[in-house]
Amino acid sequence: MGARAQYVVVANGAWQRYYSHWAAERVVDDLLPGPAAATRCFRANREIDEWLDDVWCEGAALVDHDRRILLWFAFADSWADHIAARAVLALTWPGWDVRFAHDGMGDLTHHLGLGRSLTRAPGWFETFEPSGFAATESTEPSSVVSLRLPDGSVRAWGSDWEQPIDHLAAGPGLIDLLVASPSTTPALTDMPYGGVHFDPQARTVSLWAVQTVAGIHDWPLPRWENWSLDFRGDDHTQQTRLLPTDFPLPQPPLTAALRRLGDGPATPPPRQRPAPCRRHGCAQSGGHCPCGQPRSADTARTGRSHSGRTVRRAYGARCAGRNGLTTYMVQGWYCALLGLNPHDVTFYSVLPVLRTRRRRLPERGAGRSWRAVSRRSSPRRC
Repeated sequence: MGARAQYVVVANGAWQRYYSHWAAERVVDDLLPGPAAATRCFRANREIDEWLDDVWCEGAALVDHDRRILLWFAFADSWADHIAARAVLALTWPGWDVRFAHDGMGDLTHHLGLGRSLTRAPGWFETFEPSGFAATESTEPSSVVSLRLPDGSVRAWGSDWEQPIDHLAAGPGLIDLLVASPSTTPALTDMPYGGVHFDPQARTVSLWAVQTVAGIHDWPLPRWENWSLDFRGDDHTQQTRLLPTDFPLPQPPLTAALRRLGDGPATPPPRQRPAPCRRHGCAQSGGHCPCGQPRSADTARTGRSHSGRTVRRAYGARCAGRNGLTTYMVQGWYCALLGLNPHDVTFYSVLPVLRTRRRRLPERGAGRSWRAVSRRSSPRRC
C-alpha cells in the first residue's frame, strides 16, 4: 500500500532525490505555495539514492533552480482539476517554466541528461492484440477515440480503456475494429482524460492527455513504424475541431476545481470554542475551570496541555523546520507500523496519539466511536 512520490531538487549544479511513501496524491498541494516553500517541503522528506519506476511512482516533481524549470506529474481526478492546477501553478511560480511531465519518470531523468530509459527495462512497453472494441455507453468516458474515414468524414467513440496510450498499445489493428464498431456513445457530460485521433490516409496519430502517457516520446512505438505522431500535450482543441458536430466535447467550468485547490488537505481546521472541563462540566470565557487549570481545544482532545506547536495534521509539520520534521518522522513511522494512511489521521501531539491509537485498534469492531475511545484512553485531568 502507499502513494509513492519522488522529488528532485536541482541547485548550484547538483541534484538530490527525496522520497515520500504517501504524498503522491498531494504533489500539487505541495507545489502551490511556490518554489521556496515546495523546495523546503521536498527536502524535509527522506533523501534516497535510487529512482522509482513508472509502476511504483504515482507522483513526482523536479524543481530546477538553476534553469528555473518545474517538472511534475500526478493523477488528477478530472480534466478540470488538471487544468486548474496548471493555471494556478503558472501564477504561483512566476518566471518559471512549468511543465507537466507527460512521459512520467522519463521526463525527469531526461531533464538531468540521464536518458528516458533509465528506469525502464528493455521491451517495457507492452503491446496486445485486441479482440474487439465496444464503445462505452457512459456519458463520462475515460478517452475519446476518433477516426477519419476514406470519404473524409470523422467518427468518434467514447472509450473506457484506462489510458489514451492503451489505444496505441493495441497497434494499427484497432482501426479495423473501430470501423466495425457502432458509435453508441451518448452526448458527453464531462471531459475525458484524453483523446486519440487516427488518420490512416495520412498515417498520422494525434494524442492528447491530462495524465501521464509513459513512452510517448519513444516514437515510433512497436507496430507504429512509418506512422507519424502529433502529440498535443494536454491541448484538446485539435481533436475538438475534428469531431463530428453531434459529438462535441463539453467545457466544464473550473470554479469547483479551483475551490478544491483552495480547500486543500493542508488547510487547518476551523477554530473551535473551548471544550468543557470533564470534571466540572464548565467552560468559561477565559478557558479556566473552577479548579484553576487552563483549558484549551488541545486539552479536550488529548487530556493534556503542552507548549509549543500543535501539529494538526501529519503533513502539516513537514515544512515546519527541524522540530516539525522530528514530529513528522515519528508520526510517519507510527503510521507505517500500523498500516495507516497519514492523510486519514489527525495528530495533536505525538504521545497522546500513540496511546490513543494503540487502545483503539482492538476495539474497532466493538461498535464504539473513536471519540468515545479517545475520551476513555486519555488521562482525566482538568
